Amino acid sequence: MTVRPVKKAAVLGAGVMGSAIAAHLANVGIPTLLLDIVPEGSAERNRLAAGAIERLKKTRPSPLYLTERAALITPGNLEDDLPRLADVDWVIEAVVENLALKKELLSRVAGHCRPDAVISTNTSGLPVNAIAEGLPSGRYFLGTHFFNPPRYMRLLEIIPGAHTDPEVVAYMKDFAYNVLGKGVVIAKDTPNFIANRIGTYGMIATFAATLEEGFTVEEVDALTGPVLGRPKSASYRTLDMVGLDIMYHVARNTYEALPEGPEREHFRPPEVVERMVAQKLLGDKTGGGFYRKEKGGVLALDLQTLEYRAKRPVKLPALEAARQLPDPVSRLRALIDAKDRAGRFVWRITRDTLLYTLEKWEELAHDIVSVDRAMRWGFNWEMGPFELWDALGVEYTARRLAAEGREVPPALSRMLEKGIKSFYRPEGGTKWFYNPSTGAEEALPGRADLIFLPDLKTQGKTVFENRGASLVDLGDGVAGLEFHAKENAIGEDIVRAIFRAVPEVEENFDALVLANHGRNFSVGANLVLVLMEAEDDNWDVLETAVRRFQEANMALKYCQRPVVAAPHQMALGGGLEVCLAADRVQALAESYLGLVEVGVGLLPAGGGVKELLFRAMEHVPEPMPGASVDPIPFVARAFENIATARVATSGPEAVKLGYLRTCDRITTNPDRLIFEAKAVALGLARAGYRPPVPVRVRATGTAGIAALKTALYGMREGGFISAYDFHVGSRVANVICGGPVTPGTEVTEQYILDLEREGFLSLLGEPKTQARIRHMLKTGKPLRN
Repeated sequence: MTVRPVKKAAVLGAGVMGSAIAAHLANVGIPTLLLDIVPEGSAERNRLAAGAIERLKKTRPSPLYLTERAALITPGNLEDDLPRLADVDWVIEAVVENLALKKELLSRVAGHCRPDAVISTNTSGLPVNAIAEGLPSGRYFLGTHFFNPPRYMRLLEIIPGAHTDPEVVAYMKDFAYNVLGKGVVIAKDTPNFIANRIGTYGMIATFAATLEEGFTVEEVDALTGPVLGRPKSASYRTLDMVGLDIMYHVARNTYEALPEGPEREHFRPPEVVERMVAQKLLGDKTGGGFYRKEKGGVLALDLQTLEYRAKRPVKLPALEAARQLPDPVSRLRALIDAKDRAGRFVWRITRDTLLYTLEKWEELAHDIVSVDRAMRWGFNWEMGPFELWDALGVEYTARRLAAEGREVPPALSRMLEKGIKSFYRPEGGTKWFYNPSTGAEEALPGRADLIFLPDLKTQGKTVFENRGASLVDLGDGVAGLEFHAKENAIGEDIVRAIFRAVPEVEENFDALVLANHGRNFSVGANLVLVLMEAEDDNWDVLETAVRRFQEANMALKYCQRPVVAAPHQMALGGGLEVCLAADRVQALAESYLGLVEVGVGLLPAGGGVKELLFRAMEHVPEPMPGASVDPIPFVARAFENIATARVATSGPEAVKLGYLRTCDRITTNPDRLIFEAKAVALGLARAGYRPPVPVRVRATGTAGIAALKTALYGMREGGFISAYDFHVGSRVANVICGGPVTPGTEVTEQYILDLEREGFLSLLGEPKTQARIRHMLKTGKPLRN
């Protein structure tokens, strides 16, 4: 059996979820037909689908990498356009969660599709086999549960039906992984599958503990956010963002699908949730849920009265102590061990969720690994339930359960009797996981396209390391320079590592990749240290530090071996400047790239202005004989990006803005990023790589400065920027135009670097810039003084 490649798709249902799925298909270049019902009494038969496409362009955060990608989505309707499904490779049904409606629609759709077209239902928990009953054949049918929003949420649960061909499952898993960038788990056809089943259980357990132990919503969110290895939005703020009605319907679906018994009763939505849903206190979509924003600040809901009150500061000593610890494991252990009400609360909800997961995992998934991945990818937990169990300690958990008079689960007892004290363990480059069903350990299958730097380091592949960075042998003659400073902020350790890595690579490797697994690639310079040195008037130290960073990036640019940067998430300021120094960039699609220094009253000084200038001048066309081409508009585009601290919100947008070149590439799946960057580096090396030859550019000089300052003047007079913004922007203009020289004067890279450094240090000495830095460090927000 051969599965046709997915080159064209259709989504049935243009609601929030269906249109967002269509958007993500368009993101990766797949033309998609978006169909919905014909509005009653409307002459515009495609109005619902067309309106959904227009909303995609305006939604923030955007479901689209680029607004232009919406052109790949064609609107239609479910009455006139079903025959157009004949040339579609994948049809995704995404109408409302109503079993009868889904079955009826798919029975109509099937007759218009090719026999080998993949058909899937996007359901968050309805039985896939029941939905398939109206289809003539189930070989090409399966469930595909996208998590919302599809662009940003990694998890895709694939649920095979009873008759789904295994080759279809394998193809769709690979397609979703490689093309859509998804983390895929194969789930069993049980109510609400894996992530929603466990996540909803945990959320209702949190509700119960909140009410029974008298916690406020603020206290619970403080205890169940980053300190517990969960998202910043924690529990109740997450429900406000997602919509309480969504959680309510998932819980109701589970309750109705489960047989009578204690488990079923657990999923009965709490009475307070019933009241909130009845009163439309659903969260952001209705203007208020557990929190409500008002001009005077944020209000919090009193769960007893359902009245709003001022948000209260959280004062929990155990929480404050845990927050001082460096990693999620130590923070979790400290909270769990705490003897106060906070400790009891965290232990209770953690214990109950872990016990439920251990009891139900085999009903939901094929292995514990899928359960952990589902919770990490679907709920953004730093650790899945079984990884969490290892962090706490299996022996510790068993002892504590016994001390409470609770039965230790037989699976846990058998595990400990065998001398197995963790669900996962590494050995000889292989990761093993325990199967509670068989009582045996199994090897976790590896992937050739997954390069995980910590694993390589445990295998002795570290070439050298310091506190901020490591050079790691990636194999095949390629080295990887990994940043691992706090937030990967650029400091002296990273700069020293670059200086050491370049000659090491030139001597012993064929290529270098710049990559890491941090939350962000790099957020730029360490502003705390920069401000401290400025306040102490250590200008010689600062001048030396800036010069060394410039020289480090120049060393990367002119390295005798190819250098490929692999940024992910945030690569801002100095983090982007490191990437600009590379020969090629293999960026994650979810990358946020920008030179943001003006936000704190500074300008880029690690080569960022220089690189954007030189790249802008590459686009100035050769003039016709006897004519001339004005380079100022090309320079002005680069200037605008810097002066407005514009951040690209996707890899494709970074290409559009000029932060990336058209020869740079985009990876959709973060697991493949380093592998693909390594492949690019090897390709350059094997093609006979030669480093770039230094060039000069013709500066726009006084004419360029005048033009850019005129634009700044208009913005200041229009009230769009402050007087100090004008001052900072003028400094940027001076650098990017090559200083007050005669237009057309040839300048070198080093000349522009000297202007960068001078402008940076001059601005840093100004009180308003230092005030901006302090404000950013304190609040995380820019100050417009």
